[in-house]
Amino acid sequence: MARIAHGGFMHETNCFVPMRTDYEYFAKGGENPPLARGEEIFERLTGNSFGTSGFLDEMRDKHELVPLIWGAGGAGGYVTDDAFERIVCELVGRLSQALPVDAVYLDLHGAMCSLAHEDAEGEVLRRVRAAIGPDIPLVVSLDYHANVTSQIVELTDGMAVYLTYPHIDRQHTGGRAARILQRVLDEGRPTYRAFRKAPFLLPLNFQCTLVEPSKSIVEATVAVEGGLILDLCYAAGFPPSDLYQCGPAVICHGYDKKAVEGAADRIEGMIRDNEERFSERLYRPDEAVEEAMRIAASAEKPVILADTQDNPGCGGTCDTTGLLEALVRQNAQGVAMCVMNDPVAAALAHDAGEGAELEIELGGKHDIPGDNPFKGKFKVTKLANGQFTATGRSIPGRKVNLGPTALLTIGGVHIFTASRRMQAFDQDILRHVGIEPSEQKILALKSTCHFRADFDYIAEKTLIVLAPGGHVVDVTQYPFKNLRPGVRLMPMGPEFRPGGE
Repeated sequence: MARIAHGGFMHETNCFVPMRTDYEYFAKGGENPPLARGEEIFERLTGNSFGTSGFLDEMRDKHELVPLIWGAGGAGGYVTDDAFERIVCELVGRLSQALPVDAVYLDLHGAMCSLAHEDAEGEVLRRVRAAIGPDIPLVVSLDYHANVTSQIVELTDGMAVYLTYPHIDRQHTGGRAARILQRVLDEGRPTYRAFRKAPFLLPLNFQCTLVEPSKSIVEATVAVEGGLILDLCYAAGFPPSDLYQCGPAVICHGYDKKAVEGAADRIEGMIRDNEERFSERLYRPDEAVEEAMRIAASAEKPVILADTQDNPGCGGTCDTTGLLEALVRQNAQGVAMCVMNDPVAAALAHDAGEGAELEIELGGKHDIPGDNPFKGKFKVTKLANGQFTATGRSIPGRKVNLGPTALLTIGGVHIFTASRRMQAFDQDILRHVGIEPSEQKILALKSTCHFRADFDYIAEKTLIVLAPGGHVVDVTQYPFKNLRPGVRLMPMGPEFRPGGE
């Protein structure tokens, strides 16, 4: 039986939105559990849908587990230095007090940037490695959108990356990380590592593993694991993170140099060979609404409009109004929209009560280019406390707290309005306020791909909408400062030149 310390610190950072992610955001939670320490980790994450949940399932009865600290901040703007230092210092402090240990497991994201550290996870691992020394096994689980860096690879002895987008294997990935760590404990630390970066950035809309070419790339990594290969991972990257080594990566740990290098080369070759296949049809708001109304007129199932550029799961503010304006302007009927993050509007609705009418400015409160508050008269159709348990495939069993919520109605459009941000990836969001998603004509969801896990099977068709938002699909529009010169900003796109050279 080994003594294994474990913890987690996750954030997906969009460096180009005005928000900052502070300590309180991690401490309070929302769509994620609040910051957990020691035994609280067992209480909050056992049976949940996180990497740590799967790790606990696999290892709790086999080894002595020493829980440290665990926090997840979702996606948003830069992590403040205060938040980063407080959480990492506590993580390392608790780890130091727990020594000696036989191994360490960390549940990380891989696309975190703090104001002081562009490669935030690399800095976390550097400090952890300094605490435990060079010989203790250190294994991590990472998100599919991780911007894996050379520092992350050098400091780890094993790695498991999500295999799905939409992410329906978070828990499974933690279990894979546990099995990788078990093999390291049994057979020794891997001698060799390989690391490859793709020559282009990949917008999230083109990363979905339900379709090609991402589907085959991920499947190819799974087929190789075993034997002389400890792990073979593909991480598609997160373009809104401004760091030197942003973008897709291939990582391999193993016990034979030729096998490790060859496996990494094969996956890198698949990425390069399929560059021009990474694509998807995108619609402007009015164009999307017109097409959705045309389809919905004869469809038996809802048409989904994915408001991808305001996806809070990519750091969007979750309150832009471009798609809402188009829906109201074209008098769309039978529409349910979620989630509109506007705590002021939610509070006003609760003060007014169900059945009341409010003249308010909804959303548009973060100075996103091209976006404004939507002014109108809304009926308060339903009020709720924002607390429910998700049951969909993406985050099954997760307890959600969005604060005071309201269903506001204008014309034929119902808007789920909450006091906190949340990506629309579970049907129970709408059911919480009395809306059955499958009975709507049109569903307007602030999401990029995750909604597909719980909504695809009820959808007639899905249209991806380019309304204003902080998650800009056209990566060439981002004002990068730290990105490496020469990388292509889109598949088959222009190369990045600092200062617009």
